Formats: sequence, structure tokens, C-alpha cells
Amino acid sequence: MAQRTERADAVRNREAVLAAADALFAASSSPQNVSMDDIAAAAGVGKGTLFRRFGDRAGLIGAVIASRLEPLRQAVQEAQETAAPSPRQRVLDLLDASLRFKIENRNLMTAAEEAGLGSPYQAEHYGWWHEILRSALEQVPGVSAPDFTAHALLAAIRADLVGYLVDDRKMTAEDLRSALAAHVGDVLAKEA
Repeated sequence: MAQRTERADAVRNREAVLAAADALFAASSSPQNVSMDDIAAAAGVGKGTLFRRFGDRAGLIGAVIASRLEPLRQAVQEAQETAAPSPRQRVLDLLDASLRFKIENRNLMTAAEEAGLGSPYQAEHYGWWHEILRSALEQVPGVSAPDFTAHALLAAIRADLVGYLVDDRKMTAEDLRSALAAHVGDVLAKEA
């Protein structure tokens, strides 16, 4: 069966909705305050368009995250195809990339964690990060439980924790990245 080509106005509407949602989440001090009505109005579409296209708030947030993650996924893939640093450095680089993404998109990522997805661990983007990190940890000598270690390290950079540390505790992005690097060093040293 041939795949149907999307109409030009549907593509424009989708892009407008994703851009509006992204901007509203980025500007909001509280992701819970961004409603589907707000997003529809900012995108210049009817609320029904949002629900037909994305299903619900969680589906819309997932689509925004996917659009924001795509350039990062490509960069990670390219980095994997080039001369790789040491396995430990690769783990640190992956976690640092994820942390930087969460710092820059903390309201959006917090909204995703709060969107009623059931569990943030069921989100497609979480599965991708976990798989790529687990794979990197398998290459680090002495890591005996790469699957669990990947989950534990990703828990250290949950969006709600990142938001709390940056927004409430006023931790700078550089201080947070340094603290994460030290923590990863401690974890991997204990595994060795």
C-alpha cells in the first residue's frame, strides 16, 4: 500500500503547532500552565487539530521532544561513526549531551515527565538514551551491570532534578555538568 503524502497545509499546521508548543514551554515558568488552548491559539489552529494530529497533551509533548532531539540524535550517530574516544569518555560524553539537552529544554522535559505518560521510562526518547548508554557501558571494562547502571545514571539527570538544581538551587550549567562528570567518574571507578 502506498504511503499517503501529507497535504502542504497539514505540514504547515504541524510545524506551527510544534514551534508554538516549543516556544510556550520554553517561556513558561511552569510547564503545567501551558494548555492545549494556549498552544492552539499560538499556532493559529483549532484545538481539534491538536487532538486529531497528536491525540493528547502527552502525544504533542512527545512530538515536540522528538523534533528537538533529532539534531542531537544525528550528532550522536555521527560521533559514534568517527574515531571513538575511550569507552569511559564516550559514556561521559553521552550523559553530558543528555544533560545539556535537559538543561536547555528543562520545562519541556518536565512537562513530558508530568504529562501522564504513565512512566517517563516508557517514553521513546528515554528508551533511545538508555539503549545508547547501555551499549556504551558494555564497552567499559569492569561494568558488571550495564543495563541497571544506564538507568541509574539517567536517573541522575531527570528533568525534575535538573530543573530543581538550575532554577531553585541556582546551580550553573557548568557546575551541574562538572558534578555529573565527577559522579560518573565515581560510579565507573567503583565498577572497575
